[in-house]
Amino acid sequence: MTSSSWFVLYAPVFGALGAIFGSFLNVCISRWPKDESVIRPRSRCPGCGGGIAWYDNVPVVSWLVLRGRCRTCAERISMQYPLVEAATAAMWVGALWLLGPTVLAVRLAVAATILLGIAVTDAQSYLIPDGFTISGLVLALAGAVAGAVLGDQLPFAGPWESLLGACTGAGAITIIGWLGEVALKKEAMGYGDATLMAFVGALVGPVRSLLCIFVGAALAASAFLLVVYPIVRWRAHRAGKEFEAPLVPFGVFLAPAAIVTLLFGNALLSWYVGRVLG
Repeated sequence: MTSSSWFVLYAPVFGALGAIFGSFLNVCISRWPKDESVIRPRSRCPGCGGGIAWYDNVPVVSWLVLRGRCRTCAERISMQYPLVEAATAAMWVGALWLLGPTVLAVRLAVAATILLGIAVTDAQSYLIPDGFTISGLVLALAGAVAGAVLGDQLPFAGPWESLLGACTGAGAITIIGWLGEVALKKEAMGYGDATLMAFVGALVGPVRSLLCIFVGAALAASAFLLVVYPIVRWRAHRAGKEFEAPLVPFGVFLAPAAIVTLLFGNALLSWYVGRVLG
């Protein structure tokens, strides 16, 4: 079977699985910051509180059919729901395209799904729920062991590197947060950032976990200087208010940095070492 043949065969399956996981991801994003169960009660309209029937809960399709409104009360339903479902489906298909119909592709897709949930939740509420990071850490460590047994590991870290990476990632971000707190006289990093980096470190190992923090910081600084700072300053000037630097939810940038580091971290490190030592 050619590569194009197996991709056409498996892509709908991965896409459907991704959309289903994306639908559940929406539940986690909306409930975990409020310390609510993601199991009960079943999905309900955020406006009228009425339960959503299964045929109105088909990922992406139902939102389009209902034109983004609740069937019962006609309350608008946020575009976040279909966007997260579609993005998750795309990530699952992307993992299939990169790694083929393998366990590694499923591991990559699951990790990307969790990281997407972290990024969206942190952007909305400045919180990174333990439900994402702790479950991600457990899955990453279990995946490292499974990969060692199956003899198929790259681009993920092996079991020992995974454990060291979890400790390195959490420890490094905690130290950075402490230094930031000393310099700024206020909290610079939250507990969620530490557990997030434990999860990321378990995926990529100790060296790439440090690279992830650097890449995340570069993304955050670029976004702040080029986008956030000018907009916030302009709004403050227009409203006649004193400018106050906004908080930057670091998890929003660490999440994509983790994917970049997982897939391209070794190549980036090789390029850097070649440039410095060459």
